[in-house]
Amino acid sequence: MTVHSTSSPRRSANGDTAHHRPAITFRHTIPSEQFPAERDRYVLYFHYGCPWAQRALIVRALKGLDNIIGLVELDGKDPVRGWEFTGVRGPDRDPYYGVKYLRDLYLRAEPHYNGRITVPVLWDLKNETIVNNESSDIISFLYYAFDEFLPLQDRESNKQDGGFRPPHLIKEIDAFNNWVFDTVNNGVYRIGFATSQQVYDENVWKLFNALDRLEVYLGEPGHSPYLFGEHITEPDIRLFTSIVRFDCAYYTIFKCNVKMIRQDYPNLHAWLRRLYWDESDRTKGGAFKNTTKFDIIKGGYTRAFGGPHAIVPAGPLPYIMPL
Repeated sequence: MTVHSTSSPRRSANGDTAHHRPAITFRHTIPSEQFPAERDRYVLYFHYGCPWAQRALIVRALKGLDNIIGLVELDGKDPVRGWEFTGVRGPDRDPYYGVKYLRDLYLRAEPHYNGRITVPVLWDLKNETIVNNESSDIISFLYYAFDEFLPLQDRESNKQDGGFRPPHLIKEIDAFNNWVFDTVNNGVYRIGFATSQQVYDENVWKLFNALDRLEVYLGEPGHSPYLFGEHITEPDIRLFTSIVRFDCAYYTIFKCNVKMIRQDYPNLHAWLRRLYWDESDRTKGGAFKNTTKFDIIKGGYTRAFGGPHAIVPAGPLPYIMPL
């Protein structure tokens, strides 16, 4: 198994360490010679608090892959050993190998692995290794890799709207995704983990400038009810997992408190609620709502900063406004 090295922290001009996601280590693709598309062969490991893992959960649900790709929840995070099975919500041990920590699976895949232990993880039960642990990669092949096992109407090639990555919009979608990742998805982490005022100031205004642009964008013709028009596309999925966490976690815990989605961004707020509350066939009965667990999100971010006994704030109430 080839493992790519992880990157070192990026430092700003004043020597402060700015947060950025580490280099991902397992980057294989399905289908491939080593990892063909098969039913009941792959398992997705996740934690509900992680926005990167929620992306994969949403796509798995939207594609109707529930009976094709397994799902295992890691419901805790040990301060030393990382993601763990506690038995509070999910299993008390991994149901396949009996281990207590996700790091044990990383080491099973690569005994000399010394990088970060992250979710999501797509695991191959046949080769007993990690296929991929980069959410962008995972969702990209979940869109189409298992279509042969799905009803004709759920296959990307048969969707009249072009599916989650319409061919005629791929260039625009990729540019949009890159911009959102830099300014919003990862931008909130640069703010939350900033260790100097300069780094915080640089990134907090970059974030809110991006949110301001998104608000205007959603009010323009062709960008409603979803980001690229009449149908849900990949950018809706990628942006949703950050915006749904904003008011309940990033606003307070990450000090992203210049504006709130519910109070200051009516177009963005309407877009968020439209996705969250949709339990129609369009979302396979609620893919966005069913994968969002506000209590886990709030608790996870609070304890990540304040330790296992940190006090979780009560608000905002309700966690998400009704339509």
